[in-house]
Amino acid sequence: MKTTIISNPMKIVVPTILGITLLTQAVRAVEPALTIYNQNFAVIRDTVPLDLKAGVNEVRFAGATAHLEPDSVILRDPTGKRALQILEQNYRNDPVSQELLLSLNEGKTLDFVNLRMKDNTSVREIIPGKIIRSGYVPGGGAEQPVIEVNGKLQFTLPGQPLFPSLGADTVLKPTLNWLLRADQPGQFAAEVSYVSSGFSWKSDYNLVAPEKGDTVDLIGWITMNNQSGKSFEHAKIKLLAGDVNKIQPVQIRNNVRMWAAKAMAAPEMEATVSEKSFDEFHLYTLARSTTLRDRETKQVEFVRAESVKAPSIYVYDGAEAGYRYYGGRNNDPGYGTQSNKKVWVMREFVNAETNRLGVALPKGKLRFYRRGDDGQLEFTGENEIDHTPRNETIRVRTGNSFDLVGERKPTDFKTDRADKWMTETFEIKLRNRKKEAVEIRVVEHLYRWNNWNITAKSDEFKKTDAQTIEFRVPVKPDEEKVITYTVHYSW
Repeated sequence: MKTTIISNPMKIVVPTILGITLLTQAVRAVEPALTIYNQNFAVIRDTVPLDLKAGVNEVRFAGATAHLEPDSVILRDPTGKRALQILEQNYRNDPVSQELLLSLNEGKTLDFVNLRMKDNTSVREIIPGKIIRSGYVPGGGAEQPVIEVNGKLQFTLPGQPLFPSLGADTVLKPTLNWLLRADQPGQFAAEVSYVSSGFSWKSDYNLVAPEKGDTVDLIGWITMNNQSGKSFEHAKIKLLAGDVNKIQPVQIRNNVRMWAAKAMAAPEMEATVSEKSFDEFHLYTLARSTTLRDRETKQVEFVRAESVKAPSIYVYDGAEAGYRYYGGRNNDPGYGTQSNKKVWVMREFVNAETNRLGVALPKGKLRFYRRGDDGQLEFTGENEIDHTPRNETIRVRTGNSFDLVGERKPTDFKTDRADKWMTETFEIKLRNRKKEAVEIRVVEHLYRWNNWNITAKSDEFKKTDAQTIEFRVPVKPDEEKVITYTVHYSW
């Protein structure tokens, strides 16, 4: 049986001969590849240099992450010339630590180095101590160690422990041990693929409006985070956006361009990320290889568009959208009469090429800014969007208007249970303290019964769904506009 030890995907520890050296150099030229999903996991493809004999081989691969899912491992010859079969796989994820070495020496006596001051001089003394309990708990937990010193027990280490040499089976990093069967001998670069948690990515969008007007410049960022326990040098990185069905463990261990050149700040700039549809999802590929280190957060700009039309919309929902018809008649005259005085500020834009966008936008946070008359940017609100395909409209609430006020109250309520009807009248007042005219969208929820009819109204409205109507009301500066309507319910 032949044993091959791989401490790093780019190195192979075997007798140094010309063939092995050339194989290692060839493997170095192959870049690792990551596909990071926005559900906190990634698919990793790496290269493993192998020198196998025909039959059964023992191989140790120490280039995996600390959060690998062992049952997701796939090992193959990418050229298809050799058949590989993993007869047995063992995954070790207990790298050497002081706590682990203490546990391996439980019941034994070790020497502890203690430094103490004597006559203003640091004195080094050796204290023997027996390890009664190491304090090591597999899986990352810990408890107090118990050490016997001079026949007495203590819950702290008497000094820095001195350990004997490591055993042959001790691992310094997460390791896969394979028992491989190969159908023919030879040296080649195998491909290993696996799923690992510890990765995440998200998108964020900054939208900057000029001092006046309803257009914005949009800049989108991708933020990647690696907490996998392994760094990836010069990796090819793809990001998959969409809702992939992934069974999560009960406890997790700790060629289409992004818009045309006219939407770029400088037409000669190359897109840093390309996007395309992939199955039922969207795949974003970084144009250049990059290094993603362990415990590193990396950001890449992936979309930029100028002069996107994103007008402000003012919405007054006096009942705060909390009242709906839920299958039962509501006869309480006081229910649903709550008056919310706040007028919402919303931003709306169409994700279409005609609006200088037209790309699949991954879910993320939108931050809105407006440039002041002194040229400085001021933050004006934020919200989140879900995955948004092209040609869809995005509407998000960014806050409440300071200078617009609404009031809502019922002015009449009648019901006749014998004849099975009910009528209700509302009065809505809108006040505009701005210096310019605005349009306010007044949303009303008809929640008392499913069969209704508007019998009187001061302004035109449109029905937006089975239980909601909307008035679009222009209000001049310093004007108070009054809207009234009467709804008749019957059953």
